[in-house]
Amino acid sequence: MLLDQLEHIAHRYKELNRLLSDPAITSDQEKLRNYGKEYHELTPVITQYQVYKKVLDDFKSAREVLVEAETDAELRELAQDELDELEENRNRLEKELYTLLIPKDPEDVRNIICEIRAGTGGDEAAIFAGELYRMYCRYAENQRWRMEVMNSNEAERGGVKEVIFQIEGKGVYGKLKHESGVHRVQRVPVTETQGRVHTSAASVIILLEADEVDVEIDEKKDLEINVYRSSGPGGQSVNTTDSAVRITHKPTGLVVTCQDEKSQHKNKAKAMKVLRARLLDVAHREKEAEMASVRRSQVRSGDRSEKIRTYNFPQGRVTDHRIGLTLYKVNQIMEGDITEIIEALAKADQSEKMENLTTASTT
Repeated sequence: MLLDQLEHIAHRYKELNRLLSDPAITSDQEKLRNYGKEYHELTPVITQYQVYKKVLDDFKSAREVLVEAETDAELRELAQDELDELEENRNRLEKELYTLLIPKDPEDVRNIICEIRAGTGGDEAAIFAGELYRMYCRYAENQRWRMEVMNSNEAERGGVKEVIFQIEGKGVYGKLKHESGVHRVQRVPVTETQGRVHTSAASVIILLEADEVDVEIDEKKDLEINVYRSSGPGGQSVNTTDSAVRITHKPTGLVVTCQDEKSQHKNKAKAMKVLRARLLDVAHREKEAEMASVRRSQVRSGDRSEKIRTYNFPQGRVTDHRIGLTLYKVNQIMEGDITEIIEALAKADQSEKMENLTTASTT
């Protein structure tokens, strides 16, 4: 029940208040910081809970007045009006409390590594993959995030076959975590002579940036590292030294290559960063599979082969198929104006979590 949850939180809040005044805690900076953070996170819940409790008390009193005023029509009318208003406030506060009780994803504040790959559609798919990369670059610039290309493989006729890049900044993962999946484009390619609309696709994968503490790698035992001469579109050499790096993680078979830098050491460092992110992602996906509930998430299915969004240029629309959102501003979106989509996905995700929390509270 909601009240039981709130009482438990109130008890913990009181305990934290006592701990933060304990000399043994105030002299330990790490404990003080952790307890202070927890206290700060619970404060909005407690503030709202106190208002909620008063509304419940007032609601109970109004019902008692309504019963006692059985023969006084005027008093009954006043009590009923107050009861209706209090019930409205109670429902609103319950909804707000459930929202506050939704567990925060601690990963939301972290940086990401994004991988975009051209899919079906040949040259047009590579061009579209390049445009998606540009879209995320523009969005990142608007958010004042920092970007760095880890590896790229340009296509001969424009665009990219694959691009891997890092984005650093405030709340990057929280905003972009729902972008993983297949993005589909429908339009007349520049190479089409008869004006027919073609459908092409590109996949986007959002990975959490992994620290060394997140993933343990024994370089001597787990890795096979090869160096080779880097090449550009069409296979032409872009360097006269063996600066490109290919790393194979033998336990999983994962392979990462990097050739964007002229320095072999820099390429290796970037490749290792991508490898750690992929290994962390594998671990997270295995954990999610074990803990998967019967109810499938609408926003995050975990299936990266799922078609999540269509960019239809003839109709000027973009449709996110997970939440049924359609916006008629494809050109603005391709210029990085994806805030409306990101906010809608976050809202849908929050609604699902709140529904699950409400169901759990009533069972």
